[in-house]
Amino acid sequence: GFDLSVKDRMLVEELEYYKPQLVASNDRFCRFLEEYCPVVTETYYPTIWCWEGRVQTLLRPFITSRPQVQYRNELIKTADGGQISLDWFDNNDSLYYPDASTRPTVLLLPGLTGTSKESYILHMIHQSEILGYRCVVFNNRGIAGEDLLTPRTYCAANTEDLEAVIHHVHSLHPSAPFMAAGVSMGGMLLLNYLGKTGRDTPLMAAAIFSAGWNVFESVESLEKPLNWLLFNYYLTTCLQSSISRHRQMLEKLFDMDLVMKARTVREFDKRFTSVMFGYRTIDDYYEDASPCRKLKSVGIPVLCLNSVDDVFSPGHAIPVETAKQNANVALVLTSCGGHIGFLEGIWPRKCTYMDRVFKQFVQAMFEHGNKMFSM
Repeated sequence: GFDLSVKDRMLVEELEYYKPQLVASNDRFCRFLEEYCPVVTETYYPTIWCWEGRVQTLLRPFITSRPQVQYRNELIKTADGGQISLDWFDNNDSLYYPDASTRPTVLLLPGLTGTSKESYILHMIHQSEILGYRCVVFNNRGIAGEDLLTPRTYCAANTEDLEAVIHHVHSLHPSAPFMAAGVSMGGMLLLNYLGKTGRDTPLMAAAIFSAGWNVFESVESLEKPLNWLLFNYYLTTCLQSSISRHRQMLEKLFDMDLVMKARTVREFDKRFTSVMFGYRTIDDYYEDASPCRKLKSVGIPVLCLNSVDDVFSPGHAIPVETAKQNANVALVLTSCGGHIGFLEGIWPRKCTYMDRVFKQFVQAMFEHGNKMFSM
């Protein structure tokens, strides 16, 4: 064999470092992705001046553009007397799918305290608009400006609201191909739903971005001093402000003064979320909320993108071995990208690597999904 020079070896190692790792036990799924979703095998070069995970995470909301999206809002009632706010992007000008009854539909689930206004959601809608698809954003209860009608919000472990939304959307458009994409906590919720329902879902496939796989590991990572300073404290204040305007409704069941004094996500969950959903301890809640335990039961094709340097979902907690045991699961792991970062190019305003994975995967499934089983 020929010897690689030191410089060449460094180049090869660098290329390997920037090439996403595709983890999938199913050869058919792998070949399908390589052919119809080739972005998962391409090198991902993070933006050179902000390659570090935390920097990517912090800067993305400020750097990326905010595509204009006109929503149509719908409030639906829930079995317990509550209401859920859905934001529809109907795409009635769709060139490829002029018939609304069969227009492919993507349900989008934002992250913790996130709504249909997040830039990453707007970008997914922008990609879907180009492809001719319809989107609907599931805003968690009490987050998108609507009133709480009952003293109940949401959590990553309870899938009842998501089940109601999926049933509602499917019943409106029973002939439309139907997929879902979840980001961060939205991805965890979607995985927990898929683990619970198996193949018994109207969804044909799902995409998951920057999900926290093991909540114990996530909160521990976020409690390291620098991460607490950069993310945990801010996220806790976001959680508190999202419930403070519903204080009158929630005061019936919670010591709101104590909840408002929480300084970490763990303290907030201990005093509020775990209590609201009837968990005996916070550990019981975190156990139930962790999608790594449900991954083996997922029954439809799922593509999950994570960066190994994501402080919200540390690399060592990604369930690689479990994923290999389920033929429906493919993980795409990048070395860099942070949490919902994935910035690329010198001035990363437009499209991120995550946006490209979303676009290619939904298009692959909607337009070539039937070929997966013949490959």
